[in-house]
This record gives sequence, structure tokens and C-alpha cells, in this order.
Amino acid sequence: MFHSSQTTTADITPVRPGTPESDTVPRTNPFATPYASVPGSRFESRNASSTGLQLQEQRYFHSRRVKKGTVEKPWTKKKDPREKWVTIIPLVGLFIGLAVSGFLIWDGLKTVVNHTYCPVLEEDFSTGIDDRIWTKEVELGGYGNGQFEMTTSDEENIFVKDGNLIIKPTLQDESLINQDKFVINLMDDGICSSEKWYNCITGNNATNGTIINPVKSARLSTRSSRSIKYGRIEVEAKLPTGDWLWPAIWMLPRDAVYGSWPKSGEIDIMESRGNNWTYSQGGNNIVSSTLHWGPNAANDAWWRNNVKRKALHTTYSSGFHTFGLEWSEKYIFTYIDTRLLQVMYTHFSKPLWESGNFPLSDSNGTRLTDPWSQSGRPATPFDEDFYLIINVAVGSTNGWFKDGASGKPWVDTSPTARKDFWEARNQWYPTWEKNGQMEIRSVKMWQQKGYNGC
Repeated sequence: MFHSSQTTTADITPVRPGTPESDTVPRTNPFATPYASVPGSRFESRNASSTGLQLQEQRYFHSRRVKKGTVEKPWTKKKDPREKWVTIIPLVGLFIGLAVSGFLIWDGLKTVVNHTYCPVLEEDFSTGIDDRIWTKEVELGGYGNGQFEMTTSDEENIFVKDGNLIIKPTLQDESLINQDKFVINLMDDGICSSEKWYNCITGNNATNGTIINPVKSARLSTRSSRSIKYGRIEVEAKLPTGDWLWPAIWMLPRDAVYGSWPKSGEIDIMESRGNNWTYSQGGNNIVSSTLHWGPNAANDAWWRNNVKRKALHTTYSSGFHTFGLEWSEKYIFTYIDTRLLQVMYTHFSKPLWESGNFPLSDSNGTRLTDPWSQSGRPATPFDEDFYLIINVAVGSTNGWFKDGASGKPWVDTSPTARKDFWEARNQWYPTWEKNGQMEIRSVKMWQQKGYNGC
């Protein structure tokens, strides 16, 4: 075994085995406590001179009390004048933050008033669908968005089950689609809800690849019975699951006082998509609200106040939610479940013509003019009666579903978009089977006091 011949405290002369000294001095243990920590008396009792050990004098640490004032504190003798800003700047920032927060809260509270309302509609569908209140709109024209569904009044697509209103999209009869030159004419049947012929007639044409609407669904409105000018609306609903479904709760003006769409406005309380949460534009885990207004369709200012709200760790098709609207002459906002969870908020602090920031002329050089200036009200065109619409659309060619994203099986500009969508039915129709319908538990409408006889 190898033993070190050095220590940290003294030189030790090696002792050969068999000598007298080896009997009295033990061999050095390299794993023992260092010599410096061993009491000197242990070695003094031995014959240190005969072993050649030169032990250093043992030293001990003696503590002493430090007298107050004897420790130097150089940092107290001279202070840096900039040192105070380390405290002042955070305090100023905190004060400004509190002031701004207080102003925002005050500004919001002073504009949102607890108005008095008169009930206009309280519907729970316990007695079915009341035809005196609800209009089942039956059309083929895609409602200006190039939607693929035909809306029907059939119980296949709209019915009441377990006390809830169900709007359920279904496939068109394949045998009808395969008949060349087959025509659907709702005007002859006397059930078309539109006065425009192109919303009431459609057909198949194998030559150019056009087909009748590949899907059937439903659209319900209070157009003939209930409308409000300022007030509140709450619709408790569960949204559908299924690729390319487009559920919506929205409002249109009862009378187009300021002209054709979007001059007279549109209020979208809730819009969503039935695709799942992986869909790039947001599926049924996201809803959006917006206002549509503008001097013509090419200059619609909807994007200036479009707001999306994402569900927290869930989707809007996993359970019922209340989609609400509060609307007055000074503001309009939408909310989910509670007024505190606002989605879109628009304050009518200045005329909407100014808020839209419209160009001087449209793309063909025609000068744009303010269609609302004669009213003298900043809320115009949202100062007239609007009625409620609930529907489930399917597809579209207006950009609601982005081209080339998430496996979209048609292109908006294609003349055969309906046919392309139909031919991909084996991909998207299975996603509708589990929960491909919109369920509505209740609908409530209130009129703000002071308007419409309230």
C-alpha cells in the first residue's frame, strides 16, 4: 500500500518496521483526522524527539464580540443622487397603471347602462315551433354567399326533440342529383320565401357540371312577427360538429331604410364553423361577432370590428352556451354566458361613415357617398328595427372557408363548386353523424324602454 510522505502540518520521518520506534509510534493512517485537528497532548505524551515529528503549535479560533460602530460602512458616507429613481420610477409606473385602469373601467361603466326592458319573446319550444312567431325560410339561392344547402320546412331538417329546437343538415337525394336536366322550382310549389326567382329555381346540367343543392338544412327567423330597435337578445344553444357547417345567430333590418345590403346593416351575434379545433381558421372552438355596414358590398366595413372568442379547454359544441346581444343608441356589444364576457363592443361615439374610413371612390371610379348622413345619428344604420335569424349553412363561395386550407374540397371561384363539394361527401359527411346539428334550448328578446311602444 502506498502512503504519502507529506502532511499539511509537519514533516514525519519514516520509521522502519522492526525498530524500537515502530513499537511506540503507530503508522500514519492517511484516512485519519488531519494532525492539525488532533489535540497536541496526544502527541506530546509520546517520544516526539525520537520519531523526528515536528509538530506545529496548535492554534484555536477565539471569537470576540464586535463593538457597535466599529464596522465601517462606506456606502453610508456618500449617496448616489440617482439612487432615489430606483424607487420613484416603479412607483410612478404603478400609479399611471392604476390611473389608466381606473379610467377604462369608468369609461366602460358610464356607457353601459342598466336599461329597463319590455319582453318581446320568451320561447322554450315546449309547445313545438309556433308558426305565428317563426318563419321557416325555404330557398335555393345560397343567400348571397353561395351556400350549398337548400333550406326546407321539412321535419327532416327542423324539428323539436326533448324540448330543444333542432336544425339538422342532411344529404340531398342522390337520385335527384344524378338526373340530368332535373329542376327544382319552389315558385310553382308556392313555398319559396324569396321574391327573387333565382332564389327559387335551380337544376342539374351535365354539360356545364352544375347540380342542385347537394345538402338540405333549415333557416328560422322572426321576420314576420318580432323585431327590436335597441334592446337585448339571448339565445341558449349548442353548436354543431361537422366539417364545412356554418352555424349562425344574427339579425337583419326589417325594412331596408337606407338601401340594399350592407347599407341598412347586419348584426352577427354569433358565427362559427363545425370543423374541429385543428381547422386553421378556427372550428367549433371559436365563435365570432361583427357588424356589417358600408356604401356597397365591395366596401363592407365588417373587418373593423370583427372579434373572435375561443372556448377555454373545450368547444362550443360540447355543451349549451348563451349567446347574447345588448344594443342601445350609444353602443352595441355581444357576449357569451354573461355580460362580463364581452366579444364585440362598438361605441357609437361618432358617425359610422367616419368609423368605416371608406375610400373616396370604388374600384371602377364611382364616387362613394354617405348613405346615412340625413339621419343625424351616429348609430345609423343600426337605429332601425332588426329581426332575428337562426340557421345552419353548409359551405359557401364567399371566403368564409379559405381556399386551399385544411383539405377544402372545392374552390370558391369554380363554376362546379357545388359538384366538387358533393363528390367529396365520403370525407365530410361522416363528421356530421355524431353531433351534426344545432340545438336551441331557448330564445329571449327584450325591447329597450322608450322605443316601439315599450
